[in-house]
Amino acid sequence: MSSPLSRRDLLRLAAATATATAAVPVLSACAGAPTTQAAAPGTFTVYWNAGHDYQAYRKVIAEFEQANKVKVNLQKYQWPDLRTRLLADFASGTVPDLVEEPGGWVQEFAVSGNARSLQEYVDRDGQAMGFPSDWQPVTVERNSYQGKVYGVQLHLTCNTLFYNKAMLRDAGVEVPATWEEFLAAARKLTKDGVYGVALNQDYTYLWPWLTQAGVTPYDPSTGKVMTPVADAVAALQFQADLIHKHKVAPVPVSGTDYSGPQKLFSAKRAAMIFTGPWDLEPIRKTSPDIELGVAPPLKHKTQATQAAGVSMFVPAKATRPDLSWDFIKRITAIEVEQAATKETGMLMPRVSWTKLPEVTSNEFTKVFADALPYAKDSSQQVRLTGQLGKWEEQLKVMYQQVLIQNQPAAEALAAFAESAEGFLR
Repeated sequence: MSSPLSRRDLLRLAAATATATAAVPVLSACAGAPTTQAAAPGTFTVYWNAGHDYQAYRKVIAEFEQANKVKVNLQKYQWPDLRTRLLADFASGTVPDLVEEPGGWVQEFAVSGNARSLQEYVDRDGQAMGFPSDWQPVTVERNSYQGKVYGVQLHLTCNTLFYNKAMLRDAGVEVPATWEEFLAAARKLTKDGVYGVALNQDYTYLWPWLTQAGVTPYDPSTGKVMTPVADAVAALQFQADLIHKHKVAPVPVSGTDYSGPQKLFSAKRAAMIFTGPWDLEPIRKTSPDIELGVAPPLKHKTQATQAAGVSMFVPAKATRPDLSWDFIKRITAIEVEQAATKETGMLMPRVSWTKLPEVTSNEFTKVFADALPYAKDSSQQVRLTGQLGKWEEQLKVMYQQVLIQNQPAAEALAAFAESAEGFLR
């Protein structure tokens, strides 16, 4: 079964293929989209996110190299470039040994036949390494296809509420726990050039609201999307009204940068934002004087948030899956998770990780760790149709129509649903 590519993916693939034809193959790591050739003897090629080059992982790489007598060729990319490179590799048949992906690609590429099943390795080594018993259940589900494991989660993160303690204290506002309390707080906090909240233009930030509203993104048994529709409309309209009706949030700037709310928060122009652990360090660096608070996800019909985070998979045409599996085992060991969290604050997928002292003693990390059990994967059923690319493109358009252009949520959602229900069938 072939996974249809989105228009953006087709454009990327065409550009990458042209580049690969004209360029001289290289093996050095870089942040762009270099061309590659079949792995040289003794070289183990890994595609990795540029932001995840941790010292804890460098130590693992050194140990892996020594144990297996290979040299790791760690090629670092931003996610769009990594996807471009990977699509070109799939087309050419020359693939890396291991790929880190941003969440969602494992099932997509399992459906298209481009990812290798790891079930034989899980059957052999799973009990000894604590997989899947020691991984949060959502991470196993989102990396499996037709009852077989195709990927292993490396990081598990989620989205929750960041707030400026001093601003809330000065305004006499309690930390909100529900949508109603949040709106009341945002109104009180909006004054003197400061907004109560800054929302993100990135469409992925809609999911915590939809999960809290009890919305099912796609039901394959009925073919319907965003049900119950009334709850989906209410969740979308609530966000838009924060900006256009209540005036407690600025109009987000359309683009590819998701750091806008963090920058407003760091500049003390927004009292609250919704984000994840990736913004902890930028806030500390740019505004160390802010009294930062991190609260549990809000509650509406239910208390929930969006599961995010990266996984690793082995391309179907990788020639040394035994080595790839050894790398996966080493880099997901609990002591490596502990070292990476101590180094960077990153959240991890193991249940036992939530009990580590680095987690329980940190006021921020503990809030995220406590939220992980009710973090939900919102795109799994869509991924299994092979239509994730088209779904995401249209979802982005719909979300920005509502959030930025103030199109009525019911109208925008109806148009989205009509289109999505057509191509998902």
